[in-house]
Amino acid sequence: MREAGARLALLPLRIFLGVTFVYAGLDKLTDSAFLSASGDGSIGELMRGVRDTSAVPALVDLALKAPVGFAVALAVGELLVGLGVLAGLLTRLAAAGGALISLSLWLTVSWAVTPYYYGNDLVYLVAWLPLVLAGAPYLSLDAVIRSRRSRRTA
Repeated sequence: MREAGARLALLPLRIFLGVTFVYAGLDKLTDSAFLSASGDGSIGELMRGVRDTSAVPALVDLALKAPVGFAVALAVGELLVGLGVLAGLLTRLAAAGGALISLSLWLTVSWAVTPYYYGNDLVYLVAWLPLVLAGAPYLSLDAVIRSRRSRRTA
């Protein structure tokens, strides 16, 4: 029982982060207000609102050069990261992508949140790290591929 628990320890984290990022990506892609350069609830308005309080204003300025393109890229990135982690396909790469997205959002959108532990992006960044380090060794497409490769070479 202990051995099975150890093998599956990262599965709840994979499911949570995967579902959350798939939902976040789909939510952004289906929100016409968010996918606008200006107006209430738009990515442009959000970026202009956090620019002066972010840790890296140049990152916000880059997003503001093409806010709709940035919003689509962010949403598609979240969707791909979430699907990759849920399926356990290229899990370390997907988790690194999730960590990069979370780091970018922490340094821009939630940087000024006080106290820091109220901002969720830092927590997501740290939550991605076990999956970056360990991948998805069980119940994943990575494990299936690894198993087939080892059978082929044996």
